[in-house]
Amino acid sequence: MPQADNQKSPEVFVFFGMIATGKSTIAQAWSWQEQLRCYNSDWVRKELAGVDPTSTHHESMERGIYTKEFSTKTYATLLERAAVRLRQGDSVVLDASYQYARDRQDIRDLVSRLGCRVYFILCQCAEAEMKHRMDLRSLDPAAVSDGRWEVYLQQKKRFEPPEELPDTELIILNTAGSTEDILADLEEKMTEKRKKNLNP
Repeated sequence: MPQADNQKSPEVFVFFGMIATGKSTIAQAWSWQEQLRCYNSDWVRKELAGVDPTSTHHESMERGIYTKEFSTKTYATLLERAAVRLRQGDSVVLDASYQYARDRQDIRDLVSRLGCRVYFILCQCAEAEMKHRMDLRSLDPAAVSDGRWEVYLQQKKRFEPPEELPDTELIILNTAGSTEDILADLEEKMTEKRKKNLNP
């Protein structure tokens, strides 16, 4: 994949947060805009399970393909695929909840070993908007995510705020509004963050 002329090394863009915060929509839009490969956890999870990515799986967070063991396998696969691209000199996009600090640290360890830079983009929006999105998703036969309100309530209790991430790596993004406006906001914040990293 092509890199921007001013990039001295590959970058990892991690879109993370609660379900239905729009992270997959923005991650996909960003990857298209920047011409980067995007790895989505829902897609990889179902691929590893040997099922159709658009099939619905209404298990709880601790059953079926959502057990701790299967989630560990899914996140390890995301890292492996990202590492292949990074070693080739390509930047990548990762799209997953990354609700635990240990999973986020695995990414930081990888980029440290490979001499890359990582940006964690925490996607957030109001609960009312999240509920609305989940209702619309339930009507979409092509939806890849199995996110539902009851799953969100479980995830909300477990989500570990990214307090361990330094300011140089964290961007908080409000995902209410149009995709175009959100991307413009992200571009502005990314530019500011890169300038700070070049001039610490």
